[in-house]
Amino acid sequence: MNPAYHSLLEYTQRMNRVLEHIDRHLDQPLELAELAELAHFSPWHFHRLFTAWVGETLGDYLRRRRLACAAYRLASHPETSILEVALDVGFNSAEAFSRAFKQHFSVTPSNWRNTEPKRWHRRLSDIRERRLRELSNPDQTHIPAFDDPDAFIHLKELTMKVTIKELPPVRVAYLRYVGPYGPDIGIFLRQTVFPWMVENGLLGRVRYGIGRDDPYVTPPEKCRYDACIEVPADFKAQAPATVITLPGGLYAITHYRGKGPDIADTWTELCRDWLPRSGMQPDSRPAFERYPVDAKYDLQTGELECEVCIPVKAL
Repeated sequence: MNPAYHSLLEYTQRMNRVLEHIDRHLDQPLELAELAELAHFSPWHFHRLFTAWVGETLGDYLRRRRLACAAYRLASHPETSILEVALDVGFNSAEAFSRAFKQHFSVTPSNWRNTEPKRWHRRLSDIRERRLRELSNPDQTHIPAFDDPDAFIHLKELTMKVTIKELPPVRVAYLRYVGPYGPDIGIFLRQTVFPWMVENGLLGRVRYGIGRDDPYVTPPEKCRYDACIEVPADFKAQAPATVITLPGGLYAITHYRGKGPDIADTWTELCRDWLPRSGMQPDSRPAFERYPVDAKYDLQTGELECEVCIPVKAL
């Protein structure tokens, strides 16, 4: 292997290890020296490498990730005070958090909390109307879904079925895609992930897809998607793959079958509609799409099936 290419793969593995650690500890102090040691670089080299690799300084990256998590919590948990949200994502005070939030999102945390659920409702209404058009008249341009009693009955029939299930921890290896969610992920899977699976003898195993970022609050070019495959205990990851353990625990699970890009609607319904009404809340474990060994995929139509899983706990 070309030495320069081998070095690049090694750096990829080290940086992914750091980003994993950051995601798990956003509510705690994260010091440069600690992260540099995790990556096996000196602090001086690590800071420069991180900026070159991620496209933003460590401080900017931490701030953006913490604010993205806070944005979701503000909208989904109106009973939680702004100070509690600030502390949960690693800020020392509500004042510092509010300044950073307004600078990033151009609105105060209070305004975001008041307006973001309305945007969620509009997105959910769009999804429901689109599905009703598919069921009734594909040429119809508008259905007054929340004014028409008959339409409302149909909407109730369209409500997703969700089960709560305990999943065991699982060891996976993953390859990471960075960029806009959408068709490019399919290209990444076909051209990069599946050849890698063949090369490593990993066909016929359960797969997972982890969207690490909320595309509604994260710049498209910074969104991360991890394509994961279950691996045995003795599997040794070679860069650019990284091995992690997906934690076990309680998950809300719904079955999805449809075109790849349309799965975003199911995520929106599960996180923005079902979860706030469920009496449960998400925790810090990653949400993912789970693709069982017998999950179907149609190369001609692009239709696939999987389980959409979000980690939950009692309020």
